[in-house]
Amino acid sequence: MATVPHDTAIAWARSARKPRGEGHSRRAEILVAAERIFVEHGYEGATIRKIADEVGLSSTALYIHFADKEAILQEICRTAFETLIATNRDILEATSAPEDRLRRMLAAYVEFGFANPNAYRLIYLTRPLEARDGAETAAQNLGAELFGSFADVVEQVAIAGRLRTDAKVAAQVFWAGVHGIVSLIITKPYFPWADRDALVQTMTDALLEGLLTS
Repeated sequence: MATVPHDTAIAWARSARKPRGEGHSRRAEILVAAERIFVEHGYEGATIRKIADEVGLSSTALYIHFADKEAILQEICRTAFETLIATNRDILEATSAPEDRLRRMLAAYVEFGFANPNAYRLIYLTRPLEARDGAETAAQNLGAELFGSFADVVEQVAIAGRLRTDAKVAAQVFWAGVHGIVSLIITKPYFPWADRDALVQTMTDALLEGLLTS
């Protein structure tokens, strides 16, 4: 087998790299690649080189966009929480009935998790190192804001006399219930799950029927 000259190999590697895109689109590509690599290889196993190779950049070029992998993780978490926060704001503006808001927020949370499984795993199913390097800070700040807007809606349902239990307890039970469905399905794809929509609908109905008065 013929040996490729070293200079030629370098030239091929350079030519194989993707052309430089616009700053925002390139950052988005990096974040998508990093989500997958963080999940597949673990935060410890993910390296700037692996992420850069995935998007066709040199490590040096990637550092133009992000200082290190901690900064990448923080950006992923920030973006995910801000997306969920914006969705909740849209729901609050679109409807005034507390129960409608509650149902729509639960549905939106589930939809986000299934549409963005890697980001969901990084913001909610983090290990200690990932938490320390970005996910925990985002959860404590933006995550608290997100849950707070949901808890306010549950409080409105309670004020209307429709809750069977304390609003704080109910908010956490609602959240834990839908979180359980999302996290189990995206982390255990090999399990013989029933129809996903049926599972989500049944879980949501059970939560609402169990915690709301007639």
